[in-house]
Amino acid sequence: MKITGYRTLTAQHHWKRSIGDANGHIPEAVTEVPIVILETDTGLEGVGIGSHADLERLFPAIEGEDPRGAAALFDRMLAQVFKSGHAGATYGGVATFDAAIWDLKAKAADEPLWRLLGGRDRFVPGYASGLDIALDDDELVAFYAEFAERGFVAGKLKGGIDFDADLRRLGILADALRVNTSRPGLMLDANESWQVKQAVRYVTALEEHVDLLWVEEPLRRWDATGHARLSNGIRAAVATGENLTGVDQFRPLFDAGAPDVVQAGAIWGVSHIHRLALAAAARDIPISPVGYNANPAVAHVMTAVPNHLTTEVQDVRFADGVLVDHEFSDGGIVLSDEPGSGIRIDEALITEQRDGGGWADPAGPHMRPMRAGLRVVLDGVER
Repeated sequence: MKITGYRTLTAQHHWKRSIGDANGHIPEAVTEVPIVILETDTGLEGVGIGSHADLERLFPAIEGEDPRGAAALFDRMLAQVFKSGHAGATYGGVATFDAAIWDLKAKAADEPLWRLLGGRDRFVPGYASGLDIALDDDELVAFYAEFAERGFVAGKLKGGIDFDADLRRLGILADALRVNTSRPGLMLDANESWQVKQAVRYVTALEEHVDLLWVEEPLRRWDATGHARLSNGIRAAVATGENLTGVDQFRPLFDAGAPDVVQAGAIWGVSHIHRLALAAAARDIPISPVGYNANPAVAHVMTAVPNHLTTEVQDVRFADGVLVDHEFSDGGIVLSDEPGSGIRIDEALITEQRDGGGWADPAGPHMRPMRAGLRVVLDGVER
């Protein structure tokens, strides 16, 4: 079996709610879902979801290759862009081809991906995450109540701007999830919007009222020393890493003794999260994928590593034309038992359902005051 070509599509995920974080939000959100379909000389096709970045530059590394050599092909793609660098957007293209290759490999073996990777059970524990900074209290209740009905016992709030609002809203999450447990798991995601001292003061104040499992992306992703200092100053675990592109980028964090929970963006693909999980396991650190809906294939990896903690689930629905044979029940994801990653693409439906351009330009922290007029408020004082 040889890889002969690929085609791309862009689906749209209609969230049917506002989504966002400390850096801004969009109402009634519609986001782009880049898809790659990898073709072979046998007619078998593999599906990858994530990014269309640098596909033309990367494809020569895998053209004519047997997709059953998935791990080696991942390294060939990295070598293809070695001189210019694999990090950032380019890593997204690597990851999407990689996900499609693993889908092909599992289909060729007539096995679901989780079993091919060595998993024993197709259940993946998860937590609910509403991308919810712009939801009002009633909308917040409705979102987490739907997940509670599916057995979820943990949830993550987007916050870090207004202490009183975060405290109230964390209470709403806890109340919604308490139908399944007396001690709901609560996390707070600040999306890299704090400095170290700011984070210590904010989280310490919250911990007088709330028992947080972790605080997520409290600082800029590259601040290894700051994450370690913060971890030593609060009770909650410090979780970060979703925006790091390559296992190599975690080395400074590991050397500094951070983070307490390693996170990997689902968009960075199967091989990345598998290798990162094992690197973290060697240091006795748990791993938690972020953004499962952006690339459902990565959930399969979590069945086959020793240190998976929980996986972020942002919606129980997917983009138009993206048909994912996974279920949400008992507080997690039940993966497909069919060969491959359980993802099928309805190309005609994707074309028919497109409505506008979607949201392809999310802002970073440096844009926060201009785009959203947001501020951090603690003890009634703007910080």
